[in-house]
Amino acid sequence: MSRPFIVVPDGFDKELFAKLKAISEFEVHPESKLTQEKLKELLPRVNGLVIRSATTVTAEMVDLAPNLKYVIRAGEGTDNIDKKYCQQKGVKVSNTPGANSNSAAEHAIALMFTVLRKTAWANESMKRGEWDKNSFAGNEVANKTVGFLGFGKIGQIVARRLAGFEPKILFFDPTVNSTDIPYAERVNDIKEVFKKSDIITMHLPKIDSTKNLVNKDLLKLMKPSAILINAARGGIVNEADLYEILAAKKILGAGFDVFATEPLDKDSKLRTLPNLVLTPHLGASTDEAQLRVGEIAIEELREFFINGKLLNEVRS
Repeated sequence: MSRPFIVVPDGFDKELFAKLKAISEFEVHPESKLTQEKLKELLPRVNGLVIRSATTVTAEMVDLAPNLKYVIRAGEGTDNIDKKYCQQKGVKVSNTPGANSNSAAEHAIALMFTVLRKTAWANESMKRGEWDKNSFAGNEVANKTVGFLGFGKIGQIVARRLAGFEPKILFFDPTVNSTDIPYAERVNDIKEVFKKSDIITMHLPKIDSTKNLVNKDLLKLMKPSAILINAARGGIVNEADLYEILAAKKILGAGFDVFATEPLDKDSKLRTLPNLVLTPHLGASTDEAQLRVGEIAIEELREFFINGKLLNEVRS
């Protein structure tokens, strides 16, 4: 019986990739970063695929890979995988839950402080040789109301990390019945989060019910001094509405790490906004997170192909 052919197209920790290649039961493609064109060439042979956010597993891709048995999303969100079609074709799907939760939480907090203290803009000013203190007076997190859309694992990590600033925490999440954070207050109407919060941070999956969930009607409810943070998933916020609100300076600012279409188009109007901080989907991009997701992915590959066990399955 031939060895399972494993492809890792979106990059991998170097030491872990060497460890994966050293597993004698596997045949691993020697490159850990592939163009989509090269990946398509390999698909007819692929048995196992380990992806991050750069590769989208579509029905077309699955059809090009008749020997594909297993897709692992090295991360938590699986909206870039057509799970329903994979299920129809007998292709199993797993993710690596919790591996990048801390990194995603910390990046959301980093965006909060960047927007509130205007550090990104101040840095650009300093690099131009200026010393402009007046333009970059900021705002504190201390004693503010922080509203959460989604209060699962990552949202609760953010709340705990912010605890030292003594905020008031509001959260809207119909799926969370209880929390071990005593100062977190659940609200049953999403509008309450937008009306009352000084900082709104999103920690929702991208599913049908959350697509364009945050639109102009909700954004108009925000305080003029409030900020909006999205380090969760692109497409949760209607980007045309976001642009309109920020361009009109209806709110103080925003920080976004994720977008409806990635990479963000070079000509996107979002790039022109002076009150919007943009980062290129860096939530899980820490050395520590990549090590954890890689370790879990290797364990999942071994269990599936060698021991016949399926870990962390995700279904449609």
